[in-house]
Amino acid sequence: MVRVLTGGVLMLAIAMGMGRFAFTPILPAMQEATGLGGDGAGLLASLNYLGYFLGAVGAGLVPRGRVRTLTFRTALVASVTTTAAMGLGEAMAGWVVLRFLSGLASAGVFILGVAMVLDALARAGRETLAGWMYTGVGLGIAGSGLFVALAGGRLGWAGDWLVLGALCAVLAVPVWLWVHDRDAPPANTAAAAGGKAAGGRLSVPLLLLTVAYFLEGGGYIVTGTFLVALLKAVPDTAAVGEAAWMVAGLAAIPSGLLWAAAGRRFGLWQALIAAHLVQAVGVALPLAGGPAAGILSAALYGGTFIGIVTLAFTLGRQLSGGASARVIGALTAAYGLGQILGPLPAGIAVERTGSFDAALMGAAAAVALAALCLLAGMVLARRSAASTGEVPCRT
Repeated sequence: MVRVLTGGVLMLAIAMGMGRFAFTPILPAMQEATGLGGDGAGLLASLNYLGYFLGAVGAGLVPRGRVRTLTFRTALVASVTTTAAMGLGEAMAGWVVLRFLSGLASAGVFILGVAMVLDALARAGRETLAGWMYTGVGLGIAGSGLFVALAGGRLGWAGDWLVLGALCAVLAVPVWLWVHDRDAPPANTAAAAGGKAAGGRLSVPLLLLTVAYFLEGGGYIVTGTFLVALLKAVPDTAAVGEAAWMVAGLAAIPSGLLWAAAGRRFGLWQALIAAHLVQAVGVALPLAGGPAAGILSAALYGGTFIGIVTLAFTLGRQLSGGASARVIGALTAAYGLGQILGPLPAGIAVERTGSFDAALMGAAAAVALAALCLLAGMVLARRSAASTGEVPCRT
């Protein structure tokens, strides 16, 4: 079981932490060397998230067994390859294709790999260990930021991509060996799952959660794309650019575990609202200027975005009456659309104004608006529970 869980951590470090988010610390050097503008960077980010969105939809159609293992391994190889290939040329057309394919691959690794690891944990009766798997995202973010900082530009932006791709290739070996489908779930388990899905219910609180998750996807990703670039664009904060990204990754490592604990202690709605408000402050902090604000912004950002995903999925399953597959698919789609749409206007605003201020204010406003949607959802959920005599969601 240790091998399977370790493989889960490594696969998320490869596909999510580095495959998706290494773009952030390398972006400033790419812009300086190639003249890539803010609008171009936003386009590349949006295409990556478009690939992720489409990959998530496709991954949900993959059957269990050998086909799922083969598809997962194909996505793993594609994630490693597209990461390394970013350093092989300067053509925008090539980058467009690679970032889109990287998004497709990361979705395949995330959705199929997580499903297989969770299946293995369930068979062993160790589902409580699942939260540790998501630490891989933070480890990958912190690791890529540390590498870029230590390289210090000596390898150039292309060399950074190539070396990170080689590192991913090494880490992919145990993932290939340890993460795969062993057997199909018992028939009664599948039937029970189907029964739950069929019994799922749609409600206004669930719709508000979905809207909030869409806004979160569009807001958080602006910082996730431009944090290092915006810090390095100002002389006072240029020295902490890569360090800030490492801080974000380190803060992300325990984020899911800590916010899940907060949800159990204070209630899922309350914890989600608090996480959004904390993140909104973190997104806006660089507007204050100074290296301390930049580092704190990274810590608040990294310390919330994985926790928000964890809490939203848990709350969504409860609000849907157990329709896990249906609600997670809907939330993932909403989140993915937000990620696609967020970087484009942010990048255009940066290019036209020469400043990140408008992009940050828009992103912070989106996350704050998501908190308001959640507040409305909590009030309505409590009223509904009071009228029916149900106990409100707390775990």
